[in-house]
Amino acid sequence: MDRVSSFDEPLKKLLGGATAKVMAEHLDLHTVGDLLHHYPRRYEERGKLTALADLPLDEHVTVVAQVADARILMFNNGRGKRLEVTLTDGSGRLQLVFFGHGVHKPHKELLPGRQAMFAGKVSVFNRKMQLAHPTYQLLDASDADEATEAVDAFAGRLLPIYPACKQLDSWRIAKAVDAVLPSAQDAVDPLPAALREGRGFTPLPEALLKVHRPQTKADIEDAKARLKWDEAFVLQVALARRRYADTQLPAAARRPVADGLLDAFDAKLPFTLTEGQEKVSKEIFDDLATEHPMHRLLQGEVGSGKTMVALRAMLAVVDAGGQAAMLAPTEVLAQQHHRSITEMMGELAEGGMLGGSDHGTKVVLLTGSMGTAARRQALLDLVTGEAGIVIGTHALIEDKVQFHDLGLVVVDEQHRFGVEQRDALRSKGKQPPHLLVMTATPIPRTVAMTVFGDLETSVLDQLPAGRSPIASHVVPAKDKPHFLARAWERVREEVENGHQAYVVCPRIGDDAEEAEGKKGKAKKKTAEEDPEKRPPLAVLEIADELRKGALAGLSVEVLHGRMHPDEKDDVMRRFAAGDVDVLVATTVIEVGVNVPNATAMVIMDADRFGVSQLHQLRGRVGRGSAPGLCLLVSEAHEASPARARLSAVAATLDGFELSRIDLEQRREGDVLGQAQSGARSSLRMLTVIDDEEVIAAAREEAVAIVAADPELDHLPELRTVLAALLDKDREEYLDKG
Repeated sequence: MDRVSSFDEPLKKLLGGATAKVMAEHLDLHTVGDLLHHYPRRYEERGKLTALADLPLDEHVTVVAQVADARILMFNNGRGKRLEVTLTDGSGRLQLVFFGHGVHKPHKELLPGRQAMFAGKVSVFNRKMQLAHPTYQLLDASDADEATEAVDAFAGRLLPIYPACKQLDSWRIAKAVDAVLPSAQDAVDPLPAALREGRGFTPLPEALLKVHRPQTKADIEDAKARLKWDEAFVLQVALARRRYADTQLPAAARRPVADGLLDAFDAKLPFTLTEGQEKVSKEIFDDLATEHPMHRLLQGEVGSGKTMVALRAMLAVVDAGGQAAMLAPTEVLAQQHHRSITEMMGELAEGGMLGGSDHGTKVVLLTGSMGTAARRQALLDLVTGEAGIVIGTHALIEDKVQFHDLGLVVVDEQHRFGVEQRDALRSKGKQPPHLLVMTATPIPRTVAMTVFGDLETSVLDQLPAGRSPIASHVVPAKDKPHFLARAWERVREEVENGHQAYVVCPRIGDDAEEAEGKKGKAKKKTAEEDPEKRPPLAVLEIADELRKGALAGLSVEVLHGRMHPDEKDDVMRRFAAGDVDVLVATTVIEVGVNVPNATAMVIMDADRFGVSQLHQLRGRVGRGSAPGLCLLVSEAHEASPARARLSAVAATLDGFELSRIDLEQRREGDVLGQAQSGARSSLRMLTVIDDEEVIAAAREEAVAIVAADPELDHLPELRTVLAALLDKDREEYLDKG
């Protein structure tokens, strides 16, 4: 095991406490192995400078450029001093600004004609791009040792630029990497020799050297090809082992019965199922008929009829003598599912009751806020088997809840629902129940193969007839305030035409938050030094403003997560009944709220939401026969990535297209770790969006290897790397997936 130990060595030993602390806290790097896997984001060539014209706003960047001019300006009647430096690289210009005591050193060093590396966060001030107080390193001074070293490193032609943070610049990270590079020789190679040779890959120690200190561009390509494969392959082996283990679990096969509940339900449907619904239902019924647990992900656009498909699966399980549980992320949604399912089933949902159908079963609701008597009855119906279907929140998972024979678990909106909770519910069956996970967030195929790699995937991509188009527009509130006034007029027009509207805000807003804000403001610098970022707009404030101003005279109500469940339910019921014109809400309405008469939605501070969240929210309008309207209000600067994101959402209603855009925008982040388990991620080099072929090929190899040797007895290196990579959290996450 000595070979792994140098990779496990804490960074503190090699780099000293202060640097190691910053690396741990800000970059999540703790060991030599972590740092060796912290790959450069890109490489600069000697003499070829970063295009200043293409700098992204709000990102931490490293640029190499020449000083064009530098001057000291006074402000505050001569009390304040500011140094402004203009950089150029032939493609564009960039302004640097230093304040107060921080102006002396740069004023002496950053003279016109000098070349240096600069690192800082790009912002806009007075419509110009700038870096405030950047750190820098001169590249053409020969007096200081540090500068000489920088020139030597820079003369190595390809200069690695590392993902950095405010506390640690790219070149300091490069120095730290130099200190640990000798350990690359001890890397344990996870790829079986036959696979490595068959695909002509560079050995792992060499790949690590080449990625950090390439001599040529070919070195970089070599290293990347190898390191991407490692990541994809190790991850796919972990998932393949999970799937293999699942096929070894026992489960009761649940086959639909002729002339049972399902047939009775199908016979009373007022419409025919879409082709997509038929196809996906068949995939699910085939899985339910096997003697190991189904693990299937059902993804479909908002309104594609997923609930109908899930309900038919639940009815088939009830026919086969089992029970089905549906888990929703919120009480509002659980109540809504219960309402819509009992409505769809009619008298079939009244089994055992007077006037109920002979084929019927009981459909019960179980949530945390139910009264004691109703709750006791629901629990009794579950344990005796009287209730075939139960719908609830994670209150279903509490120890007190017992089932007669749990056969199927349907989880709605999986990304809101922790894997531990899914696991707890799974243990409620005599044998592991079948599992169907539904999501309205479209997931590109490659992500499905990685994030949800332990689930088989079904996709519903046709919308049922009768859904209306939604027009989406960005409203630039800062540049064009009259656009916002027009947005409120449009809401008024929709209400006058007998429709309703949503207004969504990122924050609830209350006294505690306000007090916090006041404390924070005292510490603010002048706006000159730090253009103040205001807090996100809040439900309570906006509702108040609208009632007094733009929407005076209309019935405006609020809905947010801190209200009492009864209050929430009351507001939703009145909104659904048409008694409320405008609902001002947080994202509690994102999932599953269904009011066909609501045709307009205004999303305030839309740039503070993610792409898929905006798509989910927008899906709440246009659910009836009238066309929908979604207005994305933002104060983001026109050239910012945030505005680009909003324009993308406004330009298409295709969720799969948007999920690609979302991934491309978040490529620095990591789809796998953060999105799913909150645990540290293993994807450093692989970008799920670009490397579809690598992922697909790695999956094939992984499946073959696991089928031949499930315990990896003949591949000890692969086992070692798996153990190190899937640290506790992630291993458990995969286990519970």
